Amino acid sequence: MAISATIFPSHETSSSFLKISMASPMKFMIPFSQIKLLPKKSTQASSQSQIANSIPVGQAPMAKDRIMSVSDPLSVFNFEDYMADKGKQVNQALIKAIPLKHPIEIHEAMRYSLLAGGKRVRPILCIASCELVGGDETVAMPMACAMEMIHTMSLIHDDLPCMDNDDLRRGKPTNHKVFGEETAILAGDALLSLAFEHVAKNTNNVSADRVVRAIAELGSAVGSEGLVAGQIVDIQSEGKEVSLKELEFIHLHKTAKLLEASVVCGAIVGGANDGDVERVRKYARSIGLLFQVVDDILDVTKSSEALGKTAGKDLVSDKATYPKLLGLDMAKKFGADLMAQAVEELAYFDPAKAAPLYHLAKFIYNRDK
Repeated sequence: MAISATIFPSHETSSSFLKISMASPMKFMIPFSQIKLLPKKSTQASSQSQIANSIPVGQAPMAKDRIMSVSDPLSVFNFEDYMADKGKQVNQALIKAIPLKHPIEIHEAMRYSLLAGGKRVRPILCIASCELVGGDETVAMPMACAMEMIHTMSLIHDDLPCMDNDDLRRGKPTNHKVFGEETAILAGDALLSLAFEHVAKNTNNVSADRVVRAIAELGSAVGSEGLVAGQIVDIQSEGKEVSLKELEFIHLHKTAKLLEASVVCGAIVGGANDGDVERVRKYARSIGLLFQVVDDILDVTKSSEALGKTAGKDLVSDKATYPKLLGLDMAKKFGADLMAQAVEELAYFDPAKAAPLYHLAKFIYNRDK
């Protein structure tokens, strides 16, 4: 069975949808609230999209790379060096953002999880999106740090006994195992508050209206219509039969929303026009859901040692996942299709500036932990 993903406008509302259709009666839709479809930037972009879509969905993303010539900036971009450099800059900024001070225990707990490693995907997406539209790293760094603070908060709270009850995160004991549940909760709360304070106090050379707009985007992504919405529906769905539509709601909010905010906020502070903001938003929606699809696949194909967290928990708890509802092969094909959609959105931009986001999408697709 093959999966295809297409964007089409709703004639009844201003919304757009990513429609996933299969060669079976099963169909489901991903809401793209308040996103307006825009005309193609050029026939070249349209042509590139058509070529990418002509490649069988089941093939690995590397197959799509072959539509580019060896002289294309995407093919010569050194992604490993880029990730190492940006990751180093982000880590330095995070260390500076939370110095050890009184009360020591809460700041130790915040730093323990925030500086425990990780791929720094969200802050690097934020920086790459800012650079895509003409901004620079220094402009995006406060927002990039805020993304990692909020992501870390979500991990601390998600690992608590009252939530997922996990003992391992990034190869280390979870925050509550080291500092106790009370301190872990407060550390997460403090990181969430600090994220917004950090953006407001440290974002320079950006107009006030853009800073406010970015903060509003971030607040929406993490609140009752974003991450929290996905988390509460996920909790309420435990032990119940979950449809694909419900599963998508959970992961578009619980996982994809913060990835979307990382990209969109980076573009906003970087000076993007409204059209480019909507284009990177659609890119981010695709990689956000892709991230969760890959996460579900890794949970059933990798060991705890390889992942740095407890593997197989979804299976043990009988949790709804894409491999469970679609089957492993179909879940992999769905992921490949989301990757293709993300790449298509980048066809609007200068290939040299889009290279980091292109390779970040590949990284998300190909990650093994």
